[in-house]
Amino acid sequence: MFNDKQTQVLSYELDSSRIKSRSKGNINLSYLEAFDVLETANRIFGYGNWSYSITSLEEVSQETNSNQNIIIAYRAVVNVTVNDLSHNKHISREDVGFGSGIAKTLADAHEGAAKEAVTDAIKRAMRSFGNQFGNSLYDKSRNQNQPKQQTQTHQQPQTYNPYDYSSLYNLGLTILEQGQNLIVMGDDMYNKRDSIKACGFKFDTPSKTWWKPIDQQQAA
Repeated sequence: MFNDKQTQVLSYELDSSRIKSRSKGNINLSYLEAFDVLETANRIFGYGNWSYSITSLEEVSQETNSNQNIIIAYRAVVNVTVNDLSHNKHISREDVGFGSGIAKTLADAHEGAAKEAVTDAIKRAMRSFGNQFGNSLYDKSRNQNQPKQQTQTHQQPQTYNPYDYSSLYNLGLTILEQGQNLIVMGDDMYNKRDSIKACGFKFDTPSKTWWKPIDQQQAA
C-alpha cells in the first residue's frame, strides 16, 4: 500500500516542535493543529491521494450560559481515505469528533461547533496512521517527549481518551470536559443510566448531571 519512503516517514518519531499545548482548567492538553495535520497528509501521501468525507454531523446539545451566550455541541463522524500512488489500493479510517460553539447568535454558535467537530474527527481519524499525525500524544506513559514539561513528582495530568467511552458514543451520548470533570450529555439518559454507570460516572441530583473527575481516568 505505502511505498518505502512513505513507510519510513510514517515511522519517524513526532517532532516535538509541532506539538502545541493549552490549559483547560487544571489539565494540560497536548495536540497538533489542524493545518499541521492536513499539511502532513499532503506531504506524506501526496496532493490528491487522500480525501475525507463527513459521514454524519449532528447537534447533540444546546444551552445558554449566565452571560446569555448560546452554547452548542456537535458530534461528527468523518471517513478518511488514503490511496496509493497509482490509486489501485486505498485505506479508509473513520472516527468521531466533538466540537462546541459559544456565541451570542445561534448561527455563529452552530458554525463554530460544526467546524470544530469535523476538524476534531479528521484529526482523530488521521492519527490511526501513526506518530506523524499525533498518535503518540494519546500515550499516557509518554513523559520524555512532552514539550515544556512542568515539574511534577507524579505523572503529568492527561486528557481523557475518547475510546474509553465508545459504548456511550454508540448510544448517541457525548462526553465533554468541564473544568476538572467529564460530563455526559445527550438525550434519554435515564434509560441509558446503566451504561453510564458502567463507565464510572455518578449522578449529581441538584444539577441533574452525570459526572466523573478527569483525574480518575485509567491508563488504557
